[in-house]
Amino acid sequence: MVKQLLIFGLGYSAQRIATRLGARGWRIDATGSAGNIPFDDAEAALARASHVFSSVPPGERDPVLARYGATLGGKWLGYLSSTGVYGDTAGAWVDESAPTGTGRRGARSEADAAWLALGARVFRLPGIYGPGRSALERVIEGKARRIDLPGQVFSRVHVDDIASGVLAGLDAPPGAYNLADDYPCPQNAVIEEACRLLGLAPPPLQSLDEAGLSPPALAFYSENRRVANGKAKRALGWAPAYPTYREGLRALIATTSPASASTAPAPASSDQR
Repeated sequence: MVKQLLIFGLGYSAQRIATRLGARGWRIDATGSAGNIPFDDAEAALARASHVFSSVPPGERDPVLARYGATLGGKWLGYLSSTGVYGDTAGAWVDESAPTGTGRRGARSEADAAWLALGARVFRLPGIYGPGRSALERVIEGKARRIDLPGQVFSRVHVDDIASGVLAGLDAPPGAYNLADDYPCPQNAVIEEACRLLGLAPPPLQSLDEAGLSPPALAFYSENRRVANGKAKRALGWAPAYPTYREGLRALIATTSPASASTAPAPASSDQR
């Protein structure tokens, strides 16, 4: 029997998942600008789906659960969440046993908990990068910043490692899984490596005030944590193909240039990951 997947929000990461499963013979339906069905007209696709996956983040509430939550029973469920649910830990490690709901993303934490209550596999993601969406493009476009914040670290994950983690979760028990690389580090290190690969000088070191960051960017720097991925490795048999930003950027540099950056795909929109 052909397996059928309904994706709510065919965004940057979900497209990678759809491509891999399509190559395995799965039938894929999806909402979103790149999908084939409207969000408000997904009942037929939902009825025939054996698996349901959402990459749609909440506004005031989760739109997928609000519209279709009562009809999701009996299906494999997957949800792309955020490690932002852990809040600020002052640089300490967090795993899936850590409390959630203490950070700036209250609606995300509520949605995360609601999907878990339905028996979903909830994949918590840190900063996502990949083709067309990496420090390489930011450096080329003059948008990269080095911020003087000693002790500030972040975790990140390559989009292809998200896809492999979700596929590994198809046979895993319900629960939360952190999909992050093995090496949380300062964002400055990533920018400096991108500059090295491109043969460009790194941008100057600035304070937060001097950088003139947008409110979302300032919020990004307001939290400091290291995300542990041990559970995903143990329970899913997953390991990142890009264990640090170095491997990830080296793989991307072959297809990144000043010319290609101007036509690179836009980052995932705010309504899907």
